[in-house]
Amino acid sequence: MVEQRKLAAILAADVVGFSRLAGADEDRTLARLRALRSDLIDPTIAVHRGRVVKRTGDGALVEFRSVVDAVRCAIEIQDAMVERNSGLPAERRIDVRIGIHLGEVVEESDGDLMGDGVNIAARLEGIASPGAICLSEDAYRQVRSRLEVAVSDLGETELKNIAQPMRVYSLEVGAVPQTPKVVVAPERSGTRRAISDKPSIAVLPFTNMSGDPEQEYFVDGMVDDITTSLSRFDQLFAVARNSSFTYKGRAVDVRQIADELGVRYVLEGGVRKAGSRLPPLSHFEFRSFNAVASDPARVMGSPLHLKQGV
Repeated sequence: MVEQRKLAAILAADVVGFSRLAGADEDRTLARLRALRSDLIDPTIAVHRGRVVKRTGDGALVEFRSVVDAVRCAIEIQDAMVERNSGLPAERRIDVRIGIHLGEVVEESDGDLMGDGVNIAARLEGIASPGAICLSEDAYRQVRSRLEVAVSDLGETELKNIAQPMRVYSLEVGAVPQTPKVVVAPERSGTRRAISDKPSIAVLPFTNMSGDPEQEYFVDGMVDDITTSLSRFDQLFAVARNSSFTYKGRAVDVRQIADELGVRYVLEGGVRKAGSRLPPLSHFEFRSFNAVASDPARVMGSPLHLKQGV
């Protein structure tokens, strides 16, 4: 068979932090990965009429007839992973991230797939948070009226080695309750243009207070979950993750961040590990600014549980 071009729904997936897991206990990690494939991933792909094009160590590239099939498969896998990871310490969890794109691909004579459609799916997988599914705008259009999970619009996103920015959407599975502090930024006159007529908020990257670098991805996942929860409210505009995360690790005044992002509210927080658990902080802080007051007003409160309050 000669090579041919066709339109396909491509799913790319891999295990987050696989090298770390294998380095800690290679035999057990490989055994768990094999069991994961045989018990969950491969049967789920088959049920949704997918074809495994290739495996890449801890990852896989899969072709589907439709985006609907690809997304249903991805959600089923991520839902099952939440159950499998339940009760496990963070350092032993196997988290999967998935990217899905609808685009043109070139099928080689041996069945392998090449082209931008494959490359974009792989890049989407690379920016997905642990446990999340990233969709290109082309893929999202096919399923947006069918989704029953939280969706976060990540906006125009630069993908590695892809010429043009692409609008990306993140589907979140298994939200984690959080306890941040809220900062209300000042209203300013000038050239800043509001990005929405609705009340607007940016969720900044949380501080990893545990001192354990391996918890960084988990902390970032918390921020993603909060952003997703806030974006579900029609009365509120939540800034996309990729915009907020440009401030990760930078010491920037919150007033400047609000001004640059064009938002009224900024959410900050920190996460501290206690044993094998990651509990919410014991308090939250609300700061209100205005053009007259030189010092922020501070209100301390009891724990803020987003699962109940958002």
